[in-house]
Amino acid sequence: MLSRFIGPGYWPGQSAYSVDRASMKNHDDSGRIAGSFRDPSGFLFHRDGVLYRQVNSGYRDHYDLLMGSGLYQKLTEQGLLIPHEEVDIRGLPPAGAYKIIRPDLISFISYPYGWCFSQLKAAALLTLEVERIALEHGMTLKDCSAYNVQFQQGRPIFIDTLSFKRYVEGQPWAAYRQFCQHFLAPLALMSHKDICLSQLLRIYIDGIPLDLASKLLPAATLFSPALLAHIHLHAKSQERYGGRKVDVKGLKLSRLGLYGIVDQLTSAVRGLKWRPHGTAWAGYYNDTNYTDAALKHKQELVEGYLDRLKPGTVWDLGANTGLFSRIAGRMGAETVAFDIDPTAVELNYLECVKEGDKNILPLVVDLVNPSPGLGWENSERLSLIQRGPADTVLALALVHHLAITSNVPLVSIASFFSSLCRSLIVEFVPKNDSQVERLLTNREDIFTDYTQQGFEAAFMRYFTIEDSQPIRDSQRILYLMRVRE
Repeated sequence: MLSRFIGPGYWPGQSAYSVDRASMKNHDDSGRIAGSFRDPSGFLFHRDGVLYRQVNSGYRDHYDLLMGSGLYQKLTEQGLLIPHEEVDIRGLPPAGAYKIIRPDLISFISYPYGWCFSQLKAAALLTLEVERIALEHGMTLKDCSAYNVQFQQGRPIFIDTLSFKRYVEGQPWAAYRQFCQHFLAPLALMSHKDICLSQLLRIYIDGIPLDLASKLLPAATLFSPALLAHIHLHAKSQERYGGRKVDVKGLKLSRLGLYGIVDQLTSAVRGLKWRPHGTAWAGYYNDTNYTDAALKHKQELVEGYLDRLKPGTVWDLGANTGLFSRIAGRMGAETVAFDIDPTAVELNYLECVKEGDKNILPLVVDLVNPSPGLGWENSERLSLIQRGPADTVLALALVHHLAITSNVPLVSIASFFSSLCRSLIVEFVPKNDSQVERLLTNREDIFTDYTQQGFEAAFMRYFTIEDSQPIRDSQRILYLMRVRE
């Protein structure tokens, strides 16, 4: 699965430094991607800075059907499946290589625990649509992992070329339970219980167990036919038959029955709703001490610095609903907009969908506790730092929250930022700013180093300061910095 295994982001024109850095961290001496080992049908590997997928000989018949039935063409033409090119290069042992393909590259690899509600819902609906079209061409999905989906140019796309197998009339759908665990269960928990329960996907890397989801969901969901059947009764069935030998020879599921399940799941997913509300940050720009002139000047400064840097990739840390991410996106930078608030990320994503923004990927992340390396040998899913560096990081109205709310020393913040980027646009908010005063209202001011002088001294250990400008009608200062070599 492309997203599970390649980890770092790749995009056309990416610098050699990024490719080499990612390569050193994510493949063995042969070039094989460290986490690409679970699927006997094939695996991913690097060679000379290029990403390839090996199709093993055992998958030959399924691959030929995928390519010859018209399924690959239809899915790629509709933008549902990542395109690839067959190439004539030598494969890797020990498995015999049938084909080597070079897939199109994904701008930034994201994981389901970083998606907002509507992103996970869109990924679920994409997966079901891919299954429906596969059935029309005599194939089916053998797995329905959420990690088979990435977001590219503002929309979800299926990336696991080897997830398809020949459909056999009467056989149960092998990927049914996985779909429920990876998509339906977390969406139901986010919709009916608490939006933050999406973070269970960080703990349960193979999807949220259905018995756990059933226990956590409110009793009212028992009256939802879809959730009753696909989560509650499904969990009971797993409990009843778990560990027991079951004769499946008599269990038959017709193609029409499988279409029915896909339709039921599609209806169930479409019926799950979540309305963004109730957090402090979603209305941040309506509740700041910025005057209109100050906010406009800050936007002009950020745009000027970005024009000076001309980054190909930007990470906006603490992006809120994406006001400044859109400046970078409009200037052509592949922009990832991180925020801790799932409401802000949801609003950002919905705005991207509405406006057709193709260069912005909103994601949920807690910078004080970012996603670590997970899975086998901590390498199947890479940490936030391993998925960098970006050309430029935006850290606007952020440092005071990390330093004062989370007690992170300024020098540690500077060190962390330097691991994420090559250049930095960062805002310093002094103690006499009303937003900092608010943070200090009910706590002792122990932050003696939190001054402009202390800020510059800490950051100059890791960056060179190229420029600084006071933001009009405020006491805030915007800095342009570059990582020290």
